[in-house]
Amino acid sequence: MTDTVPPPADDPAIKAARRRAGQAIRDLSHAFIGRHAGVEQIEHLADVLEGITAELWPLDPRSRDQQQFRGSGHTGGYPQGRFTHDFDDRPVSGHSSPWGLDLELHRHGDEIEALVTLGPAHEGAPNRSHGGVVAALFDDVFGFVLGVIEIPAFTGDLYVRYEAPVPLHRQLACRVRLDDRQGRKILLVGELVDTESDQVVATATATFIAIDAELWAQLTAGPPPPPPQKPRTF
Repeated sequence: MTDTVPPPADDPAIKAARRRAGQAIRDLSHAFIGRHAGVEQIEHLADVLEGITAELWPLDPRSRDQQQFRGSGHTGGYPQGRFTHDFDDRPVSGHSSPWGLDLELHRHGDEIEALVTLGPAHEGAPNRSHGGVVAALFDDVFGFVLGVIEIPAFTGDLYVRYEAPVPLHRQLACRVRLDDRQGRKILLVGELVDTESDQVVATATATFIAIDAELWAQLTAGPPPPPPQKPRTF
């Protein structure tokens, strides 16, 4: 542990720095996967990254803020047209997330549309997206519908049908909406469209389970952060 007091979660300088670092990590992943590099370059990269990791783990633990999470679309609603959100650690759409897909988010009526271009780090079969990336995309964008209807809920099930190979390096539109409400079950539907050809490359349905605010707080409390980790060897 350090002796310093951690900065507040809403510190603008920290937020801007984390967003910049998250973007740099995402760009690094595409460059590492998408470009040839020699052994010396790769080992230098490993040395640098292992050194940075060793600097970070001894610092004070950090976990997602519940108030920020609840205000990031589960209870706050979204404006019409293009919008952003402040849940920067959200794995797929977070600005500072190393796993982010750099989504451009829009609301059209009660439908959410996320524009995305997948890159080298998302490749499964040659020149095609990994199916798990597509599933994660749907799951995350479905979550924004909860902001439209202003109901906190968790994913109950998710079904994805891959209609065609999902291409890389082409703009895709993930369009999702509410289909039905059955008690606590919130039924959502959506499709992933290649915007250049207008071809539907995947469809999805999901069931989210609505929960009350008190249970939400209990379920999102979670265990404490793990202790510092040692670098893994291969």
